[in-house]
Amino acid sequence: GDHRDLHLSLRRQRQMCIRDRGQLAPFLMNTLIISTFSCTFEEFKNDVTTLFLEEMCKEFVTDYEFVKVNEHKSHLLMNCTDLEKLGAEMQSPFAKEWDKKNNCKDAVYSIKLVA
Repeated sequence: GDHRDLHLSLRRQRQMCIRDRGQLAPFLMNTLIISTFSCTFEEFKNDVTTLFLEEMCKEFVTDYEFVKVNEHKSHLLMNCTDLEKLGAEMQSPFAKEWDKKNNCKDAVYSIKLVA
């Protein structure tokens, strides 16, 4: 049984580590994108998540959180490890086309933890 116990305790440690990281997540955010759009918030969140964050930006966006302001406005908090790459992806033909179709305007802020 010793071998199995070791595996269990390792797995428990890993789960704790992942849980702790989840609680720390808000402190890791360094970028804020405020967006307005003509589609619904759900459509915006879904498209930005699947097409942009999980696809084009997966190498340099390690964490993100959408905050719904209203049906046509979102605050997207993210932890971005390469702001230049993020800027390049936001200027890509695909992103610009999506923005045009959904009448989307973005303001990008760099944020830092003060306390």
